[in-house]
Amino acid sequence: MSQVVADVKKVPLRKDVAAEDCWDLASLYPNDAAWEADFKVFEQRIAGYQDFRGRLGESPQVLLECLQFDVEMDRLAERLGTYAFLKSAEDQANNTYQALVARFQNVAVKAGQLASYLRPELLAIPEETMSAYLQSDTLQDFRLVLERIDRYRDHTLTDSEEALLAMQGEMAGTASKVFGQLNDADLKFGELENEKGERVELTNATFSQFLISPDRQVRKKAFHQYYDQFEAHENTLAATLAGSIHADVYYARARRYESSLSAALFPDNVPQAVYDNLIAAVRNQLPAVHQYFDLRRRKMGLDNLHHYDTYVPILADLEQERSWDVAVDTVIRSLQPLGDDYCQVLTTGLKGRWCDRYPNKGKQSGAFSCGTFEADPFILMNYKPTVLNDLFTLTHEAGHSMHSYYSSKHQPFQYYNYTIFVAEVASTFNEQLLTHYLLQNSTDDRFKAYLLNHEVDSIRATIVRQTMFAEFEKRTHEMAEAGEPLTVESFRAVYRELLDAYFGPDFAIDEQLSLECFRIPHFYRAFYVYKYATGLAAAIALSRRVLEGGSAELQDYLRFLKGGCSQDPLDLLRDAGVDMATPAPIETALSHFSDLTQQLDQLTS
Repeated sequence: MSQVVADVKKVPLRKDVAAEDCWDLASLYPNDAAWEADFKVFEQRIAGYQDFRGRLGESPQVLLECLQFDVEMDRLAERLGTYAFLKSAEDQANNTYQALVARFQNVAVKAGQLASYLRPELLAIPEETMSAYLQSDTLQDFRLVLERIDRYRDHTLTDSEEALLAMQGEMAGTASKVFGQLNDADLKFGELENEKGERVELTNATFSQFLISPDRQVRKKAFHQYYDQFEAHENTLAATLAGSIHADVYYARARRYESSLSAALFPDNVPQAVYDNLIAAVRNQLPAVHQYFDLRRRKMGLDNLHHYDTYVPILADLEQERSWDVAVDTVIRSLQPLGDDYCQVLTTGLKGRWCDRYPNKGKQSGAFSCGTFEADPFILMNYKPTVLNDLFTLTHEAGHSMHSYYSSKHQPFQYYNYTIFVAEVASTFNEQLLTHYLLQNSTDDRFKAYLLNHEVDSIRATIVRQTMFAEFEKRTHEMAEAGEPLTVESFRAVYRELLDAYFGPDFAIDEQLSLECFRIPHFYRAFYVYKYATGLAAAIALSRRVLEGGSAELQDYLRFLKGGCSQDPLDLLRDAGVDMATPAPIETALSHFSDLTQQLDQLTS
């Protein structure tokens, strides 16, 4: 009997991908030999840090020379590290570039050790002397750098105390490492049959895929089978999370901060009112979120809505195919409100060689933007023409890249690299413009409904869900600071209270859902997730301001993109037209959420 062997579409090897579909890293280094030459220079020059040890208080001129040397070394390190990282991302099985990464990291650690005296020595300069330095014209280009370092004076300990804290660094990361090993390696979730009848291993990666299955029984079984493992290890997970929280509290107290939350907000100079306003504003708007859950239940034809019903699209993904060039054209048209310069630069980059476009064997998964001071702001994609979400991913990463492009063109190196607090604004701003453009230019009600569903779920996941996480972090750290026990029962009780509040009285909350607090990796980097919520809220407010405004509003936003870190994050955003120190941006975003929900209800009725 003859057998017919079906053709299997395989992911190409890196060497078989067309050059025009790959990024061109020549703006970093034209080849490996050029990298090797600079690497030798970097390796030899790091000893230069020793020339300034013990001398920073001699004069403004000596300090200037040290800071200039440090900037030169950081610029060189950025180029070297970025090239090695991007080459390794092309094919993670390529040992040549894995070795480049390892070699660079080894020397970068040595450089960091040699430069480690800089901050303590600067903070040891008497306040009167530092005040005089800050008024010196000699140090004008570094005044903000020095002011930001000087802010830490009250939270810097004696040399011996700092040495003791530094020695604890590896130990302090134990809780996170244990969680990572347990979550990524030791927990085994078994296999599960998907809606196609295929047996698929259930993992952290495939869990999200099961939750968007159109078959509710598949979603339900995946949910319970997944959380069975967390329930079986809940005591270990609770002890690990408690260890991380106690470490946060310890370091905050050791450095004389009012609380662990204050310590986390200090680097961005963000007052606690911003954090508290976020929680209060979202709490006030929760009825609108509960209405959306009821809409979802009705449109899905369910008697009750469970957590495993909240990720699958209300409408199945529409079969639409967009080539790379069509996707780029769509993105550029949606960004026309940002002006000709923005669009021309981005068109040249995306149709040129900024972007590594398609999957290849061994390539890093997902997508990212990697901007540097001296080179093109590169983008890694794994673009799939039939996946609408990849269009949004493209404009998202383009937003990051243009932020890097403008900042590097308008700021010196020491002020070009923007903070995480503002990083997600430029990217999600672009997503807002894309959604607006697609809705305005579509006559297909089903496609419009899909877009509305996508936008509503994005706001819920980024603002509402991340705020719930932020409130959990705040409450559990406050418990530790008050000496209250952090146990399985107390963790689950706090999380269950939050689930009840955020999902509403008509939502069917499975008992196992309170275990979710044990599987969020961000909880091991506390007080970080709130930035996702504030970032999207700012993007929604600013995109509406640009769309509804004129030249002045556009220039305000472009100045924000050009600002890098030349001001504190709140000041950058305030000058762009949104005041994150007030609850107004959050309220505006959730009012927008409510409007979108009503439109979705009407289009799907």
